[in-house]
Amino acid sequence: MKKEDLRIVFMGTPEFAVESLKALIENNYNVVGVITSPDKPAGRGYKIQQSPVKKYALEHDLFLLQPEKLKNEVFLNELRKLKADLQIVVAFRMLPEVVWSMPPKGTFNLHASLLPQYRGAAPINWAIINGEKETGVTTFFLSNEIDTGKIIFQEKVPIEKNDNAETLHNKLMKKGADLILKTVDAILNDTVETIPQNEYITNQVELKPAPKIFRETCKINWNQPAENIYNFIRGLSPSPAAWTELEIDAGNTLNLKIFESSVKNKTHDLLPGTIVTDNKTYLSVAAKDGFLEISDIQASGKKRMKIRDFLNGFHIANHAIFK
Repeated sequence: MKKEDLRIVFMGTPEFAVESLKALIENNYNVVGVITSPDKPAGRGYKIQQSPVKKYALEHDLFLLQPEKLKNEVFLNELRKLKADLQIVVAFRMLPEVVWSMPPKGTFNLHASLLPQYRGAAPINWAIINGEKETGVTTFFLSNEIDTGKIIFQEKVPIEKNDNAETLHNKLMKKGADLILKTVDAILNDTVETIPQNEYITNQVELKPAPKIFRETCKINWNQPAENIYNFIRGLSPSPAAWTELEIDAGNTLNLKIFESSVKNKTHDLLPGTIVTDNKTYLSVAAKDGFLEISDIQASGKKRMKIRDFLNGFHIANHAIFK
């Protein structure tokens, strides 16, 4: 089968998925349909927002479906009419079996980790939070359990010391698009040799999950080693962002998001969370075994600022404590 004859349905929603769809279109693969999330109100004023995948699909006159429910018979009939040979999923919802089992050549997913590590919704964040030195992208065929199907290909990507969730996202997005093309070509040429994920699992390997991140997940615990807090901050930067609280007067607290920091290895006898600042040029926070020097911060209701600009307009008492 030529690649022009392979009928592909692509499923995805965010920017991460656009790069893969773009690679397929620019390399002349036959994408006969795109499935993405329904438009939703978002942002200030709750204006209706289209997903990045929808915007790209409309720009390139691709057939588009936006089902509310994936088991809806109207949607399923529309999907069947596309007569897909292969479905590709990148950053989309969990598919019911009636959807992923439909095409004769199967449905494969791109996941932003080296499976079986970091199964779940937030693999990029958790890899950095846990201080990993490398991660990667994996393509695998879908099965009943989430992120557990047989592995097709993997590509490793190093995590640099100064990477945050955004920079690593962008690296994996590009690497993932290349892996999508490699996977489609292998399926086309009938050269795929899958590996069950349990073959990667031994008693010596701890499987680390990547659960969905909520606001409470992002609160900084200052009673940890400074290196752990540094990884936590960059693993959540710039979004959803690590945050902390400062009591400004009796009963009133200020929420602060922290986007960038650096570790200062200096012994102290301060309580974790204690602030050390000259209120002009620097703001450091005591950790369990050193300090975090904060360089980029955002007070609730204000814009993101470099620390000098923040201190120029906001006074914090020396030895105040972040909660």
